[in-house]
Amino acid sequence: MSATVFHRLAKRCLYAHVQRASIFRAQRLSSNVENGEQKREEETESTLVYKPSAYYQTPRARSSPAGCLETEELPINTSFHQQRTSSSRRLSSTQNTMLNMDYSKAESSRKRRVNGDPRAFQRCRPEYRNMAHYVSERSSTLDVNEAALVLEKVTALEGNMGPSDATSFLSKLSQIPHEQIAVVRRDTRFNALLRYSAEILQDFTLAQLLDALRSFVNLGLPQSHSILGLYEMELCRRASEMELHQVLLAADLWRCLGRIVPRYLERLFENVSRNFNQLGLPELVQLLYIIGEGRRCPNTLVQPVESLLMRHLNQLKPEELGAVCLGLFKSQIALSERATRRLVDRALAVVNDMSDFGIANVMKLLRFSYLDHLPWLEAMGSEVPRRAPRMEVQGLMHVVLSCSALHYRDDRILLAVAEQLPNVVSQCRSKDAAKMLWAFGTLGVLPNQCPKLYPCLTAILRERQLEFQRFPEHLLTGLLGLAFAGLFPQDLLSLALSAEFVNKASNSKELELKKDLFTLDGTVGLELPESTVPRLSHAMREEVTKQLWDFAQSDICKKPEVLEAEAVLQKLLGGEMFVRKHMILPHLRSVDLEVHLDQNDKPVPVSSGPCRQNLASQNCEQTLSGVAITDDLLAQLTNAQKIPVRPSNKFLQKPAALIIEPVHVRESIFSVGVDLTDNLLMTLTKSGKRSSRPDDSKPSIQRLAVQVTNRNQYCYRTEQLLGLHALKRRQLALAGYRVVELPHWEWFPLLRRSHAEKLAYLHCKIFSCTDSRK
Repeated sequence: MSATVFHRLAKRCLYAHVQRASIFRAQRLSSNVENGEQKREEETESTLVYKPSAYYQTPRARSSPAGCLETEELPINTSFHQQRTSSSRRLSSTQNTMLNMDYSKAESSRKRRVNGDPRAFQRCRPEYRNMAHYVSERSSTLDVNEAALVLEKVTALEGNMGPSDATSFLSKLSQIPHEQIAVVRRDTRFNALLRYSAEILQDFTLAQLLDALRSFVNLGLPQSHSILGLYEMELCRRASEMELHQVLLAADLWRCLGRIVPRYLERLFENVSRNFNQLGLPELVQLLYIIGEGRRCPNTLVQPVESLLMRHLNQLKPEELGAVCLGLFKSQIALSERATRRLVDRALAVVNDMSDFGIANVMKLLRFSYLDHLPWLEAMGSEVPRRAPRMEVQGLMHVVLSCSALHYRDDRILLAVAEQLPNVVSQCRSKDAAKMLWAFGTLGVLPNQCPKLYPCLTAILRERQLEFQRFPEHLLTGLLGLAFAGLFPQDLLSLALSAEFVNKASNSKELELKKDLFTLDGTVGLELPESTVPRLSHAMREEVTKQLWDFAQSDICKKPEVLEAEAVLQKLLGGEMFVRKHMILPHLRSVDLEVHLDQNDKPVPVSSGPCRQNLASQNCEQTLSGVAITDDLLAQLTNAQKIPVRPSNKFLQKPAALIIEPVHVRESIFSVGVDLTDNLLMTLTKSGKRSSRPDDSKPSIQRLAVQVTNRNQYCYRTEQLLGLHALKRRQLALAGYRVVELPHWEWFPLLRRSHAEKLAYLHCKIFSCTDSRK
């Protein structure tokens, strides 16, 4: 008899060892595949959005080391039988207080998140019951004495337990009240039940496997519990045998447990691909929910999912629309623009019936897709102010962050959120505060518009400083948003630029934060020259500058609009030596064309290197000589209402006409065509001579920063610069530069026009700005 017992124990140990090795290898593989930043952000996001264990898992529960069947050891290992001898001794007063407090907090937290439940769509149709687990319907009908009797039966059946016995015991124990769950899980007989079930897993039917998994959800097993690894392996092995509803239900149960199961999801996608014709509307929405929570979707499923979604679009209910948008956003599935626009059209049609959570999810999808769905955004101008007083802080954050990503400024939305934030700011994570600071700063919301906004969010950054140890990017994001608004909290800047923080942030393998550090460092140098805030090392500045310049040379410097502006400026001013294309302020990550003028507004060489040396010997006066561009000539080019002057130059008497097509009045200063001759074109290649009278009030050298802008530097359909670009304008002025802007709505249409018109345009831009300073 003893030999039999020894053999059985040895078999269990060997089985557990093999399973531990398999689980450990699988965990290492999945962790290596995950993207660092996304994984860390998603872990935090999922913890706050939906975490079943927060409802009923006690703070005393622990996770055992990977590979061991968890026993949740506590300083005193007390059996459940001893705990039940007296109702007053079921838990110590301290334990009971802790459990009740934790449960009440979880309940209040759950109530606060009623409007933010990502599983709310499952209550829209009865069909979801076949493929989803309803945590809220958990039964609590088992009392303490009945639970003790169940555990005694576990001991009585040791070695002779079948699958039906194991699932029956687990199902009954899962009905114990929340406050007693921790006691059951600590009992050695409960852990014995888990071991027995693991030994006979291969004998379980599919229904029994799912029943056991459902019991684990109700018992609040930690996601790292090693028994779950064994069940995952078994379900992966049998996924091909499962019906569509079963495979979706298992995925939903894994989600309720909060466990990441990439291998199982692969099997699920294979099953769905084989049975795609069985997917109806509820199955599709549940699949998109699972895809979103798993943050993965094979490329082969994207097109079929889009087609099926469009087929059922008009039957989607408001909360289902929200779930679909969230799933697409989390999994980064890029639908076609037409499909995305139709999806938002449908959301707009039912917007009055959508929850705040659903609206935030539509905004997330717009943010990911960069879709300027103006009817929806216009509707938000009335919906957000109405809903803001009852919205949670994360919903508010996603609304303004989406507006920021779309460069869409609507003061109705922004001011409504800003007014509500001080009331809910205590619920903010550092992530929420940082992203809202970035969003408001990017869209140019000034401190005097919302006096309480920036102080309350800055206070959160100070209160949540411990979170920056894990998420250093949040501090940098928040400080950049404050800098856009012209605010510079020196204590937080000192923290961000301290040697310890810089070392941690710059050595992160998951994030590239050196550029943000460099931007803050340069900002401190210009905006706070007398402060004691630490600065980056010279070596790091040089490293990041080289990195940024290498990118600029391969991208920004080669853009047609920049190359054309550079070429025309060189022609206008007299040569390459008078125009230098470079990063005037490297920490602001963009390229400008630098031009120097003397007191008489004559160009002064600024270029460096071989180009400057080759041209230094040329006669600048000869190069700059030519016909002056007079007001009358400019009036002809710009169609201004000037009295025509009969030209006296014989070369201009019989021009060969060159017809220029008109463009939209907003996009160009030239609203109609003009007739230009070759000789007129030649005269425009010379810069008009300026007055030789010196002006003592002007500096000896005027430094101009000529900026070729594009639409992504402005708020949507406005001429208001976004945060980083407004910051750059301000800092160029502090550095002694006068900005000459070539806005995209004027310069881009000119790229298709004649060389003479470009010359005239740049002449006006360069010299009108200097004339205005005389």
